[in-house]
Amino acid sequence: MEASSAPVPSAGEARPRKAGYRRLPVQQRREQLIAVALELFAARPPEEVGLDEVAEAAGASRPLVYRYFAGGKQQLYEAALRTAAEELTSRFTVPVSGTPTEQLAAVLDAYFAFVAGHDAGYSALLRGGSVVETARTSAIVDDVRRAALKRTLRHLGVREAGPRLTLLVRSWISVVEGASLSWLDEGRVLAVDELRDWLVDQFVAMAAATAVHDPQTADVLTALLALEGPDAPRPRRLRERLSP
Repeated sequence: MEASSAPVPSAGEARPRKAGYRRLPVQQRREQLIAVALELFAARPPEEVGLDEVAEAAGASRPLVYRYFAGGKQQLYEAALRTAAEELTSRFTVPVSGTPTEQLAAVLDAYFAFVAGHDAGYSALLRGGSVVETARTSAIVDDVRRAALKRTLRHLGVREAGPRLTLLVRSWISVVEGASLSWLDEGRVLAVDELRDWLVDQFVAMAAATAVHDPQTADVLTALLALEGPDAPRPRRLRERLSP
């Protein structure tokens, strides 16, 4: 019998993985490259991830990546960032059951689940200053913040917010972002449910402070507390801790 001419790998040599190089439909291959890039950008800051690394992890070649993303790593990063932004925005959905603060807590649970899953990429994204940061990537992040503002106001039953109420919500969103980054930096020492409850209390306290200066916020806060009920645990706990 004639021996095969194909080279046989030695015992210590890894066999090539052919499965990763299978031909995929255009859209499926593009989605696969984005998914792989998201995993890598989530684990490390984007400037530390090379295009060759993305290609290898996807079981593709560098020219194939350029075929789908002619702009190279920058275009791939923007596509991955846009996908992550859409996923994060989808988590702003408010559940139909529960009091307003319980609903807000549920949204924060979904938010921190995203933060925990994207870690380094989330930190690099919000801190800025990355070598791959552009006006387009900044615009994607701003779109997420605008979506958070819009959905928070909708949750409060507000169609048109005045300047002070808008400032309140924007400021609270910044507090959430800052708390998320600190939580990651400090090794997630604080239990996520404690951090979530603190942020809910932050919103109520900030709303109370703003209500002193703004009639619209005062009306919103009054309506929110009415829906909570006199014995709702979160506002009651906050009142008890603030009382003399």
